[in-house]
Amino acid sequence: MRSNQISEVGTLKNSRATIENRRKRILMELQKSGTVNVQAISEELNASPLTIRRDLAYLEEQGTVHRHYGGATICAGVERKEFHTDDLLSCREAIAMRAAEFVEDGDTIFINSSSSALIMLQFVTANGVTVITNNGKILGMDIPMSMTVVLTGGELRIPKASMIGDFAVNNLSRVTATKAFFGCSGLTADEGFTTASMQEVAVNQTMLSRVTGECFILADHTKVGKKNSFISGTLDQLDCVITDNKADREVLESIEVRNVRVIQVNPMK
Repeated sequence: MRSNQISEVGTLKNSRATIENRRKRILMELQKSGTVNVQAISEELNASPLTIRRDLAYLEEQGTVHRHYGGATICAGVERKEFHTDDLLSCREAIAMRAAEFVEDGDTIFINSSSSALIMLQFVTANGVTVITNNGKILGMDIPMSMTVVLTGGELRIPKASMIGDFAVNNLSRVTATKAFFGCSGLTADEGFTTASMQEVAVNQTMLSRVTGECFILADHTKVGKKNSFISGTLDQLDCVITDNKADREVLESIEVRNVRVIQVNPMK
C-alpha cells in the first residue's frame, strides 16, 4: 500500500472515530438530562451547530431521539437500547466506509432516501463527484466543496425528508448516473431489496433504470433476510451487497449464487 493510501485510510478511521465518539457523548447527555440544546452541546463538544444537527438527524433516524426546534429529547426506552444503538451505528458506518471506496473521481452517483446510504458521503475522498438524490437530509450534512449535489425535487415525505412522486420520477428519467447506492428495509434472495414505503418504489426503480454502471445495496445485518411489503428491485438488477459480519450467512450465500457479489465488513470498535 502506498503511503498516500495509508494516510487516506488513517484519515477515514480518525473521522469515523470522531463522529462515533461525538454521538456517544450526545447520547450520554440525553440519558442524563433527557434533552439537549444544539447551541450548548455544540460549544461543549467544540463542534458546529450544523454538525450537531446532522448528528441529531442521524440519531432520530435510528429511533433514538425526537428533534424539535433548537434541540432534541430522548425517546422512551432508549436507555435499554444504548449498546445496541452503538453497535448498529458501528456496523452502518463500517458499511458506508467500504461503499465510499467504490466512488471514483468524476462519478455521478444515485443515492436513495436511506440514511445508511447517505452516511457514505462523509467518507468519500474522490474529487468531482456529483450526487443525485431524493434524500432531503443531505441538506443538513457537511458536503465537500468538490462535491455537487442535485436534488430530485418532488413531494416531501415527512419525517423521513424523502422526495417522492411524479415530479421526482420525471426528473430522474432525464439523467443518468455511473453508479447507484441504495439502502433498504429488507433484503432476500427471492424478493430482492424491499421497502416499507410504497411511494418510494417508483423512485428506486427509476434510479435502477437510469444507472449505467454498478448498483450497490448497503444493508446492515438487521435488514438481511427481512422482507417488507414493497419490492424496489430484484437481484438481477444488483451487482454488489455490502453488509456487516453479523449478517445471516445462509441468506448471503443464497444471494451470492444469484451472481451478486457480497462484501462483509468488520465494524471497528
